[in-house]
Amino acid sequence: MEESLRVELEAAAFRQLVRHLRERTEVQNIDLMELAGFCRNCLSKWYLAAADERGQELDYEAARELIYGMPYSDWKARYQTPRP
Repeated sequence: MEESLRVELEAAAFRQLVRHLRERTEVQNIDLMELAGFCRNCLSKWYLAAADERGQELDYEAARELIYGMPYSDWKARYQTPRP
């Protein structure tokens, strides 16, 4: 497989994962961490690291907003449930 096609397919899969997580707001980050070992915040940090590796200016809150689809504070207020 050509490198450009592989990158295109990986990007499409990543976008689908982000869409899926945006739609599944009932799934809490702690649940993702416990089951899968990563969460939305991890994706934000990985996105930020990838930007940094390529010399692109991006801060953590902007990376979070790209993953959450809104400012993290808004997502947290709307969807994060208290832990029992």
